[in-house]
Amino acid sequence: MLHGNITKASTVLSFGAKLGNAVVGTCKRFSSESLVTAGQNLVLADLPATVAAVKNPTSKIVYDDHNHERYLPGDPSKRAFAYFALTGGRFVYASLLRLFILKFVLSMSASKDVLALASLEVDLSNIEPGTTVTVKWRGKPVFIKHRTEDDVKLANSVNVASLRDPEEDSTRVKNPEWLVVVGVCTHLGCIPLPNAGDFGGWFCPCHGSHYDGSGRIRKGPAPFNLEVPQYSFMEDNKLLIG
Repeated sequence: MLHGNITKASTVLSFGAKLGNAVVGTCKRFSSESLVTAGQNLVLADLPATVAAVKNPTSKIVYDDHNHERYLPGDPSKRAFAYFALTGGRFVYASLLRLFILKFVLSMSASKDVLALASLEVDLSNIEPGTTVTVKWRGKPVFIKHRTEDDVKLANSVNVASLRDPEEDSTRVKNPEWLVVVGVCTHLGCIPLPNAGDFGGWFCPCHGSHYDGSGRIRKGPAPFNLEVPQYSFMEDNKLLIG
């Protein structure tokens, strides 16, 4: 009985070996039939032209031969520092820009010295009637004349229509007793002499312009009357120019 079993096992093993050899042979034959030779065309059959062009590249295609290097990823531990540095730099630039703008704006504002020169306070108590004093305001001379009653009457008796630059005396003074004018000749900027000339006012020795007791041009090349600055009376004996 043992001999019979051994015989059956041998038969089964022999059949299995034959079957395996047959399968291996079939696979080898299929592989050899499926492979193509080195010079054979690789075009796939029955494909659309567009798909075939994609799946079957030709020798006419030129590939990019440049070396594309991939940079190593950044160190995650340094990202926080980079963000901090960039943000801090932006804040620094913004602060510098703010300081520059403030400095520019403040430079355009008038300083205390300029504001002090913009106005001038004059004490009138020491100016005698019939006399003229000269003060400096904004770098220019200003004539302040304490006029007498005769001076006022003479200024008002002038025919305004005959003047080169017609102005009533009342429009040039805030108080008839006081005349305030800029001491610069309207011809070429010379300084006229007070209490001189043919009309009892001012005389410019540069080119011979004559002004009357109201500062109006009466004779000579000057085209306009002496300028009246902006002024106001703070008290009876206080004058604020500017």
